[in-house]
Amino acid sequence: MRKSQLIIGFLFVSISFYAQEVLTKEKAVEITLKNNYDIRVTKNNLETAKNNKSIYNTGYLPTVTGNAGANYSNNNTDSEFQDGTINSVTGAESKSYNASIGLNYTIFNGFNRQNTFKRLKEAYNLTELQARQVMENTLTTLFLAYYEVGRLTENKVTQKETLEISKKRLKRANYNFDYGQNTKLEVLNAEVDVNNDSIRYIDINRQLANAKRDLNVVLGRGVNTQVNVNTEVTYAIDLNLIDVLQKAKSNNANILQAKKNIELRQLDVKINKAGWMPNVGLTSSYAWSKSNNDATNAFSPISNTQTGLNAGVNLSWNIFDGGRTKTNVANAKIALETQEIQKLQQEEQLERDVNNAWETYQNALFSLQAQEKNVTTNKRNFERTNERYKLGQITSIDFRQAQINLINAELSVSSAKYTAKNAELQLLQLAGMLLDNKNF
Repeated sequence: MRKSQLIIGFLFVSISFYAQEVLTKEKAVEITLKNNYDIRVTKNNLETAKNNKSIYNTGYLPTVTGNAGANYSNNNTDSEFQDGTINSVTGAESKSYNASIGLNYTIFNGFNRQNTFKRLKEAYNLTELQARQVMENTLTTLFLAYYEVGRLTENKVTQKETLEISKKRLKRANYNFDYGQNTKLEVLNAEVDVNNDSIRYIDINRQLANAKRDLNVVLGRGVNTQVNVNTEVTYAIDLNLIDVLQKAKSNNANILQAKKNIELRQLDVKINKAGWMPNVGLTSSYAWSKSNNDATNAFSPISNTQTGLNAGVNLSWNIFDGGRTKTNVANAKIALETQEIQKLQQEEQLERDVNNAWETYQNALFSLQAQEKNVTTNKRNFERTNERYKLGQITSIDFRQAQINLINAELSVSSAKYTAKNAELQLLQLAGMLLDNKNF
């Protein structure tokens, strides 16, 4: 019996410990990169682009075609010769067989093949940049969800402490009322505050449960998986606006994609110009054929076999195609110019976004420092108010106001803490530094 109790106790402790295990930021990143649905789809897209840039998809390799066939016929033949002789054959059978293998190779097609191969490689590079952007967006979403769980976890603790204080106040109010030291109004006010704090505590629990489900979706696992997060937050100390701007211009995912799209449009122009050039191709084949025939006259062969190698070079030149190539080239140049304009627009928008994010970040850090001072001040004020309330020197309304001020200050510092961190992550993403960042 004693042994069974020890085993049950050990299992209970183990389960409780597991339930309280904290999901670290590093582990969250690891799980997300492995399980997140958007990232998994992106990896498949990248694999497709890798297949597309293979030499098997470029036209550089020749095509080899094999053919084979067999024929059978059964005919009645009446042959009349010049001397009036008639030769009749009934049921003359004829069988023939053939097989060949042919090779075709494009020697030159106006550099279309070379430029198409280059375009496939650049398209793969563009897909890599798109995959990187998906990863950045996913990690940003991950930490928005992660820190929201952290914020609500802290708020839950704050609200629980508030509820405990309100319960103690209600208990004191009932005690004082029983001894005639205050009125029923004090008890009713305390009951109302306990009810309000209970409602807020329940609501925060609901918000926290929803936030945990949101986090699990980003992690790519069951939405009701138990999760607890690390509420400790650290900030980068080596960021400055000039460096962030320089890195953003050279490493931002959107800018790099814009540059890559310009390269693709330049290749499109070259590919379309190939329509003005001749095409030169090589053809070669080896063939075998055999036929077996019933003789219809004395001079008819009963068997015939042929083998042979054929080779040739052909040239084709679409001298005038009705202006289609001219139109395609003109449209490709317009698309190139449009892409260059969009790149300039994205560069200006990026500079604006970096400056805005920097100001948001700096303001959030300042707000965090100010809110931390407010918490310290409100804690002192509440402690003094609580002592005076116990001595009956102030009313319950004054006590409640001091309590609310402390709650609001603690909630504000928690909000400012995570707002500053989210602003920092946005800044790192704009600068193209998010994936290399280790200080989440």
